[in-house]
Amino acid sequence: MDIILIIQSIILGIVEGITEFLPVSSTGHLIIFQNLIGFKGTNAYYVEMYTYVIQLGAILAVIVLYWRKIIDTLYNFFPSKISYEKSGLKFWLMIVLACVPGAVIGILFDDIAEQYLFYPIPVAITLFLGAILMIYAENKLRVNAMKKTVISQGINVSAKQAIVIGLFQCLAVIPGMSRSASTIIGGWFAGLSTVAATEFSFFLAIPVMIGMSFLKIVKIGGLGILTSQEMIALIIGFVVSFLVALVVIQKFIAYLKRKPMRVFAVYRMIFAVVLLIAGFAGLF
Repeated sequence: MDIILIIQSIILGIVEGITEFLPVSSTGHLIIFQNLIGFKGTNAYYVEMYTYVIQLGAILAVIVLYWRKIIDTLYNFFPSKISYEKSGLKFWLMIVLACVPGAVIGILFDDIAEQYLFYPIPVAITLFLGAILMIYAENKLRVNAMKKTVISQGINVSAKQAIVIGLFQCLAVIPGMSRSASTIIGGWFAGLSTVAATEFSFFLAIPVMIGMSFLKIVKIGGLGILTSQEMIALIIGFVVSFLVALVVIQKFIAYLKRKPMRVFAVYRMIFAVVLLIAGFAGLF
């Protein structure tokens, strides 16, 4: 067994678990750390596929933590049992509706983004620009959103709000922007509270990441072409990201109930500057 590959996978699993739901871009961080530790496989598409598949570990954490909500939406799926506004049908229709813009943009531009943007320097630039957008949106939109909604409203999203969030999620095709940041900003723009927008982004991640991971597995020709070491590394990264995300999700929601997201924007800026300096110094 390649111990180095296993250690690398543990590191990447920790990075993924921490960053998947924070507005700092998990894909961007994985790209950076994969370059730093020299992570690679025997197949040309292994690293690309690995990035998306271990994100499923973090998504599984959402399913585990919110299983009561998921079961409730399935139990009360049909409006005959409950009003349409509170039904599972409406909830999942809004999730699907929010997925459509991102799915279209992803299919059209995913390969282009991977060819030109999946590198440390483009990620650093996007991290910095995304941080500016976060600060602007929080200052201009979050206050208005808080006037329109309350935390107790939960994640009762209208069709118009779902479309707005879905359009903002399209920004996430650019590595370094962050799917979480994009959907939260979209939620503010649509009039949702920070917690409501964040929890909606959690559920939105379930079909998005499952779909993306499936496409990446198909693209490389299936899991059967992986070596045993690559498969073990993939499983370890998946499990580690799941365990770390379990803790991070709960802490993140607790934080958002008390404080603004500006600290994450400041972190993005500092990290971006460090990356740019390292890049110009020839470290990448």
